[in-house]
Amino acid sequence: MKWKSICIHTTREAEDILCSILCDLGFEGAQIQDSEQLSEEDRKKMFIDILPEVDEGDQSALVTCYLDEGRSVEEAVLAICKEKDAYADAVDFGDFSITVSETEDTDWVNNWKKYFHAFRIDDAIVIKPTWEQTDAFSDADMVITIDPGTAFGTGAHETTRLCILNLKKYLKPGDSLLDIGCGSGILSIVGRKLGAGLCNAVDIDPVAVAVAKENTQINEIPLSDSNCPCRDGEGVTYVCGDLISDKAFRESFFTEHYAVVVANILADIILPLSEVVGELLRPGGIFISSGILNTREEQVCQKLEQEGFSILEVTRQNDWVSVVAKKPE
Repeated sequence: MKWKSICIHTTREAEDILCSILCDLGFEGAQIQDSEQLSEEDRKKMFIDILPEVDEGDQSALVTCYLDEGRSVEEAVLAICKEKDAYADAVDFGDFSITVSETEDTDWVNNWKKYFHAFRIDDAIVIKPTWEQTDAFSDADMVITIDPGTAFGTGAHETTRLCILNLKKYLKPGDSLLDIGCGSGILSIVGRKLGAGLCNAVDIDPVAVAVAKENTQINEIPLSDSNCPCRDGEGVTYVCGDLISDKAFRESFFTEHYAVVVANILADIILPLSEVVGELLRPGGIFISSGILNTREEQVCQKLEQEGFSILEVTRQNDWVSVVAKKPE
């Protein structure tokens, strides 16, 4: 199906009132493009580590809305212009030129899959999407099958690769593992296949937890029926919650102090996590963190050292960094 889009060239000043007009006229949401930089508060809420360069002096904006099938474009444009005129004395709408175009109803959620193919992490670990059938691996290969859906973690990103390689290096058979910010579940799955004993995982996003559970079952790893961190060591327990700000939730994990904690998130999350992750690790335990841009490497290392950790290793791929730290014995 094809959709009609109405693109309105206006000003940043008029964005809010124009979106309100569109809402009153029955449009379900609008897309805004402008050069206004995100606030520090919004940046943290959206977990953005680096911001694009924008021209703060550019006051123009583009507001786009989409027409339901069967709705008249001409009538919609006339209605928008009529409502705009009622505010013309109070708000600068700019030239208010309008462009109508047609767009395909693309399956954005699944279209990216055409770019995700089986690949090697190293000479022994292979990541394969669920929709790709291939037998081009040897019996000695550890094959991880993943469908990340809308959760982060295909294994292709440098941050995930770094975590997997560090897990392979530092996780010993039988070690307990905690995966913080589990995303698609790929690190928990790799950890179990590398021989981890108890394996618990947590994410603040319930969608990620659901996706991780599905991927774990695809890889024939059992799930715990518990909604709390467990000690059975038979499979993986996935829990939704915030280990940093929710002290009671964090303390529910104290039934086990972990040999290894892995967190593939962002520097802005690793920093506050560094203040509490020691509570979750046994003496001499290993904390593998990743998702860190190279411009934040020094900051993260300094924070970990302030919290009493010793830095064992820093590994890098392109612009990304993984830091391996050890809790004192």
